Amino acid sequence: MSSEANFSNARFLTVAEVADVMRVSKMTVYRLVHSGEMPAVRFGRSYRVPENAVEQYLKGAVVDGRTESA
Repeated sequence: MSSEANFSNARFLTVAEVADVMRVSKMTVYRLVHSGEMPAVRFGRSYRVPENAVEQYLKGAVVDGRTESA
């Protein structure tokens, strides 16, 4: 039960809304959802993404300016 997300008070966004917030294409959002990088709930043929999942993804995607050595 602890691994399940708590969606009881979540606000859900459409893929188009997520794309607008992140300033990316809808296809990019679909790729994130299908790869499991961004959680989503499927309603019929549509996906809805919890608003807090977008916030968490963006927090984790922040670049601090350091370059990684290869």
